Amino acid sequence: PRSKMKTTLVSGVLISCFTATLAVAYTDNDEVILYVNKVGPYFNPHETYHYYQLPVCRPKIIEHKSLTLGEVLDGDRMAKSDYKIRYKENIQNRKLCDLILSEQEVQYLREAIEEHYYYEFVINDIPVRDFIGHLEESGFIPHTHKVFLWTHQHFNIYYNGDKIIYVNATKEHSPISLDDVEAPLTVKITYSVTWISTTVSYADRGHLIQDNSFFPRSLEIHWLSIINSMVLVFLLMGFVVIILTRVLKNDFARYNVDDEVRDEVDSDDYGWKIIHTDVFRFPKRKSLFSSILGVGCQFLAVTIGIIGMALLGMFNVHRHGAMNSAAIFLYALASVIAGYVSSSYFRMMGGTTWVSNVNLTTVLFAGPFFLIWSVQNTVAWAYQSTQALPFTTIILLFLVWLCIGYPLTVFGGIIGKNGVTEFNFPCRTKNIAREIPPVPWYRSHWAHFAVGGFLPFSAISVEMYYIFSTLWGREQYTLYGILGVVFVILLSVTACVSIALTYFQLAAEDYRWWWRSVFSAGSTGGFVLMYCLFYYLKRSNMSGGLQTIEFIGWSLLTCYVFFLTLGTVSFFASLAFVKYIYRNIKMD
Repeated sequence: PRSKMKTTLVSGVLISCFTATLAVAYTDNDEVILYVNKVGPYFNPHETYHYYQLPVCRPKIIEHKSLTLGEVLDGDRMAKSDYKIRYKENIQNRKLCDLILSEQEVQYLREAIEEHYYYEFVINDIPVRDFIGHLEESGFIPHTHKVFLWTHQHFNIYYNGDKIIYVNATKEHSPISLDDVEAPLTVKITYSVTWISTTVSYADRGHLIQDNSFFPRSLEIHWLSIINSMVLVFLLMGFVVIILTRVLKNDFARYNVDDEVRDEVDSDDYGWKIIHTDVFRFPKRKSLFSSILGVGCQFLAVTIGIIGMALLGMFNVHRHGAMNSAAIFLYALASVIAGYVSSSYFRMMGGTTWVSNVNLTTVLFAGPFFLIWSVQNTVAWAYQSTQALPFTTIILLFLVWLCIGYPLTVFGGIIGKNGVTEFNFPCRTKNIAREIPPVPWYRSHWAHFAVGGFLPFSAISVEMYYIFSTLWGREQYTLYGILGVVFVILLSVTACVSIALTYFQLAAEDYRWWWRSVFSAGSTGGFVLMYCLFYYLKRSNMSGGLQTIEFIGWSLLTCYVFFLTLGTVSFFASLAFVKYIYRNIKMD
């Protein structure tokens, strides 16, 4: 349901990355402001609308609250309400307004209630959520379908001294029926407020908010699943390390024998030593290759930064959208890493057009992100959803990229192109490439992609469900320590699998390991995409055009980030491995 009413923000959007929430101290009879925020279907977390788009009681002049960048990106649109609440003043059945509903407005409310719309209010940075109505439906004969509207709100506000600790909403009065009513329908909207003293301190109120969430809780400590994954991963890593160590030991013993002994046994070189004059041959599309490495390192730095900030307690339930703001500014600041890595590797591979390389690095992620976001924002705008960003926020994000992200990419590129000029490989490369022998299907690049993507995905498959419950279930993720452990395990598995697959490829006398090392672990993004589709179809109740577009768009971007990040980790692990093995054999 959407109304034709359009309001404008009277307060600008404030940039705040992780500003701490200040404790507000009240005295008796101080005004306590209740902000209305948004409404939306219960099962569609990213389909939200402004509360005043529904036919509800509203002030004559709608005054919006100044929001942080993260709050705007999260779809928040807070505005003052007509609820008159004063500190420690109990209220019983006070009238908010007499709501006169037309036939069209009654139908709006019916549709909203049938789609399980909930509202979100905010009091002292505490979200208060409840359903706007009640639906009674029976599948038995005779079939019944009744729609009711709640007309009374009872707020229970818990306080300790001069601070508000917790707020919840309850229903005490019976709802009114919206079935077979004649328009115009006059509805009296009332509310009550009860102040309750509590011993919970202000510092601990976050735990109380999490323990009494409106949404179902599924993020519990899942140590057994994590320990199970860790045991399997460590067994896998141990298996790979032990096998490769034994195989390499035999290879080194065979390749490093004296010439006299080799003549006596009449053994010819074969395996990965025979391609030592081709193994360091630079890949095709050097600029694209180096740009992938640069952006991959950028996202690696962003991920480490966000997890580190989370472990330091910079994200909590009181800082609405703080993680969104942190991710944006970390991405912009880490652009210098992308420019440096991309430009330096492009220079070492013999590239000369560093300006075009820097520009490609800049748009490698920003380009696809802008295209997908444009579709999402256009659809959200058509639905009049709060997920559609205001024009001022769009300009702000563009300025962050133009004034911080792009200049830092260029600055990093300048430092990179003037830095190291060569790889210092242990082997020289011949001008003419040797022929690559055919291999069976199980050693082909498709088999490598399947194995290289599945094993890292299996390391995070358990945690993926809890992460998705946060992203698409509106819960506050708090298990950052476990997330950090899983992240380290993911990088370790990626490196081990990449080294093993690179060895098998070189042993088959195939020296084209540069691009394959990127795609082998980067294919994890494909497995994540398949899990996204499974989650949407089998594990969630999401529906509707807007929510589907939001889910598909963010899922594609997430998988793309997995490809760039893990592909980069895989390449650096393979590069270090290849340098090591060729540095430890005798050359003719």
